[in-house]
Amino acid sequence: MLKLEQVYTDIGELHIIHNVSLNIQKGEFVTLLGSNGAGKTTLFRTIAGVLKPAFGTVEFNGIAIDKLPVHKIVDLGIVLCPQGRQLFPELSVKKNLVMGAFSLRGQKSKIKKNLDRVYEHFPILKERSNQLAGTFSGGEQQMLAIGRALMSEPSMLLLDEPSMGLAPLIVKQIADVISNINHEMDTTIFLSEQNANMALNITERGYVLESGKCVLEGLCKDLKNDENVKRAYIGA
Repeated sequence: MLKLEQVYTDIGELHIIHNVSLNIQKGEFVTLLGSNGAGKTTLFRTIAGVLKPAFGTVEFNGIAIDKLPVHKIVDLGIVLCPQGRQLFPELSVKKNLVMGAFSLRGQKSKIKKNLDRVYEHFPILKERSNQLAGTFSGGEQQMLAIGRALMSEPSMLLLDEPSMGLAPLIVKQIADVISNINHEMDTTIFLSEQNANMALNITERGYVLESGKCVLEGLCKDLKNDENVKRAYIGA
């Protein structure tokens, strides 16, 4: 479904991503582990088309997307839920959600169906649909950001650090919902996380990114027992 081959990405004169290759199959739930500054956000922004690779290829369902504009990549089915949520704080919850369905503009019945589905996953968004997004707590804003990303019916969802800054109880709620989205909606999920405990417990496979390079990959059950992973990310 998603295939990266020898991808390099620069930001200005800084070389951030170095020779990254990876594959994600349809329906998988895969994590990308790495410390702050490892390049996870840059890699996700490269996949989503916000940044263009200096070298290498990004393919989605056999289509080269590394030179496509962002909206074309969204149309193909990849949506990025960005680090920091990036909501519209002065707009209501419902308007934020509808903004996520921009690629479906004019398709009112489909937008309503997707809105109802988001409300099923996040009932609090329905209860507070007229409340301004900027008045939400961090956990509620993260739920809204994920809901907005789902509004365009992505076949692949890129979740960039959804647990950042959240209390453990909220992290568990977010993790449960993400797992349900993967299983119930048949949505392929690529999850970027510093929280290895959470990520490795809900995903199937993982990649470890260090200084912009993929240094390790494998099944999560194996990564959890890897001494380097335990020492660097789990604190064992």
